[in-house]
Amino acid sequence: MTDLFRVRESLVGAGYTVGGVRELLGPVAGGALARDEIVPALRATRGGSPVEALTRLFWLQVPVPAAAIAADDLVAAGLAEMSGGELRALLRVEPLEAVDGDGHAGYAVSDLKVRPGAGHVPAADHVVGVGGASGNLARLVVHKPVDNVLDLGTGSGVQAVHLAGRNPAAGITTTDVNPRALELAAMSFALSGVAGAELLEGSLLEPVRGRRFDLIVSNPPFVVAPSVGPRFTYRESGMAGDEFCRRLVAEAPEHLAEGGYCQLLANWLHVEGIPWEERVGAWVDGCDAWIVQRDVQDPAEYAELWLRDSCEAGTPEYRARYEAWLDHFERHGVTGIGFGWITLRRSERPAVRIEELRHAVEQPVGRYAGEVLDGLRRGAEFSTTCGQVLAAAPGLVQEQLGPPGAEDPERIVLRQTGRLRRAAGVGTVEAALAGVCDGTLPLDPLLDAIAQLTGMDAGEVRAHADAVLPELIADGFFT
Repeated sequence: MTDLFRVRESLVGAGYTVGGVRELLGPVAGGALARDEIVPALRATRGGSPVEALTRLFWLQVPVPAAAIAADDLVAAGLAEMSGGELRALLRVEPLEAVDGDGHAGYAVSDLKVRPGAGHVPAADHVVGVGGASGNLARLVVHKPVDNVLDLGTGSGVQAVHLAGRNPAAGITTTDVNPRALELAAMSFALSGVAGAELLEGSLLEPVRGRRFDLIVSNPPFVVAPSVGPRFTYRESGMAGDEFCRRLVAEAPEHLAEGGYCQLLANWLHVEGIPWEERVGAWVDGCDAWIVQRDVQDPAEYAELWLRDSCEAGTPEYRARYEAWLDHFERHGVTGIGFGWITLRRSERPAVRIEELRHAVEQPVGRYAGEVLDGLRRGAEFSTTCGQVLAAAPGLVQEQLGPPGAEDPERIVLRQTGRLRRAAGVGTVEAALAGVCDGTLPLDPLLDAIAQLTGMDAGEVRAHADAVLPELIADGFFT
């Protein structure tokens, strides 16, 4: 790995970081590259500087003159090969930006990206690099100091690199069923300065039986695919339907320390006649759980997405593969496929929330994910008879809806301007509490004052508060 340590110094020294590449490309070429269009980026990187050469070589995957960069170290490290005075990438090396957008986190080493229309599909053991899913998970993971971490299905090691940066003293364990993924993850760790990470081969939690962790993260092979045709290890487990995600959720609690978290991305099936919330909720046992559906696709959309992902669109086999996916879903009564987040926390008195959030939320979610679970617990335990003190959550705004000039609004809405950006229709009592609860006064005298000001019966006000405040606390409108 000595060669990789030298390469790391040259990459950072050349400015081959997310910030350096972003500044080099500018918004137009950068935006085009996000759409897999490389022509503007090629135009922006033809000046010949080290960062331009590295961007062309490892990000755009085009040969560069060997004299432009420290070619010998790249070749010795197995990242590139020399041919006719030119350097060609053997692997993709992508810089990682810290989750909070504040600095360089490290590098991810993966197989060369197969571009749409390239005319061939990935190998079965293909290892993917940085993508939308890995970014979503990195932003979801709780910002909490931990002593030991498990990155299950590490792939190119993206999550482990992020976690090591935030928890430099933590023990890092990574697993993958794909030996090639473990090889490339080790290279990612060396380039990122992550020392001492444990790399174990095996499926699900088999490699760590009997061990417990403060945090388990996983961007697992969640894609639901038919059993016929090629299977790609990076996205498909070979298990039927959404069984891999179900088993991971069911088995994770026995591998968590008390108060430990497990966070993963997942797909789940919408099966005719069974609410998806019931199917996925049945996976959970022994943990607080926050399960969020971020998107749903119908079977045809889903098949098209993953056939494009593996560059099978446009191949002679495309129609037969498409038919196989649709046949598979039809046989199992699948009406849609959901995508979302699952956060578990080992707990003696579990609180569970299963919901759909399609709108944009404040990122990174990991800054407040733990507080969402705290809110679920406090909402479940709330009663106006307990002498509790409430505070309206920061950033609340009140909207009053009704005809122009009307004396009283037809509807009052409380809206969160940050975090999960929820909105809730409320009555006079809740709206009044949101205006006066600042965490300093007990609830009882406030409810009495609201009853007096509105002319309502004090008992009715208290009963109404008992009925509505638990949900508003669980939703984060009050703390």
